[in-house]
Amino acid sequence: MDDRLIDDDRLSVERMSVLPGEGFFYPDSLQQQQAEREAVESLAGADVAVVADPDADGLACVSLVREARGEGALVPASPHKIADALAWVGEHGADTEVYVCDLCPDSESDLAPLAAATDQADSVTWYDHHQWDPDLATQVREAGVDLVVGESDEVCTADVALSELDAEFETTHEELVAVTRDHDLWLREDDRSDDLADYAHWADSEEFIETVREHGADLPDEIREMLAERRVKKDQLIEKAVQRARLRDIGPWTVGVTYGRCSQNEVAQALREQGADASVVVKPSGSASIRGTDAFERCHEVAAQVNGGGHPKAAGCKPGIYDDMLDYAHHWSTRGAVAKEAILEGFRRLADERE
Repeated sequence: MDDRLIDDDRLSVERMSVLPGEGFFYPDSLQQQQAEREAVESLAGADVAVVADPDADGLACVSLVREARGEGALVPASPHKIADALAWVGEHGADTEVYVCDLCPDSESDLAPLAAATDQADSVTWYDHHQWDPDLATQVREAGVDLVVGESDEVCTADVALSELDAEFETTHEELVAVTRDHDLWLREDDRSDDLADYAHWADSEEFIETVREHGADLPDEIREMLAERRVKKDQLIEKAVQRARLRDIGPWTVGVTYGRCSQNEVAQALREQGADASVVVKPSGSASIRGTDAFERCHEVAAQVNGGGHPKAAGCKPGIYDDMLDYAHHWSTRGAVAKEAILEGFRRLADERE
């Protein structure tokens, strides 16, 4: 493929908003091989390892583990890659003290390699704050894992790590956790929380961890300047997604639904201001984010119907509707029409159950 075709720097904002980023066009098998190589390198000789979602909350947990334990090899894992990360720990993490942070299994298949991981590791501790299926939580604990799950509408995973790790943390670390919570729970009471979230998204994970370990939530001026520059295009993409949004009445709820490559939280906030009780942001990659309000706290129930999960007010999913590239071409050209309907059908089922 000609690199020019997926080069964001030459695309207009309109076209960039409709298409996925260049990473989408790399085969999963190649990404998988690279991720495994990096995990093997990280785990080699490590006494402590952290399997974490590489967002601001997960990476804050890594920084806390390193402060408490003096080290911690990072094995990044998205929610859909939990099984892979556990398998790598089982194969390469012998006698390692393992922490799993900010990840929640959606099914038993996510936990298939857990027994091997607990057999090889010196210990496995799991910190999270998502909505757990009770049977999966029992399965994890019966495998010998120390599982601690905080209340998803009160704390972020970094809160759990801060309280559970046996260490005396500096005030800067406690403040880092508070600001992380501000973004992760979408409280939006601290301006620094958006900086942390964007920096975690745009920076290399190790760079983020080392920066917050040194500076806490108060990022250096040069980083804040970089964020301001990158937010110009970010804000343009948010605007495109908001312009495409439509409000749908489903049962007792008004649901805002849109499509685009964008920052879903800011789009959801704009739709809330337009009267949406819940928002659905379908991405060009095929995944989607579901955001709620005090009027709708069942996002995780909608997501569970379409291959996902999460919190009552924030969840993610990826409908299983993509069989080949023609399906993706249809997805892009129709601005996610099939995915939108699959997710909205989840809202309709909840409305029917309510009646």
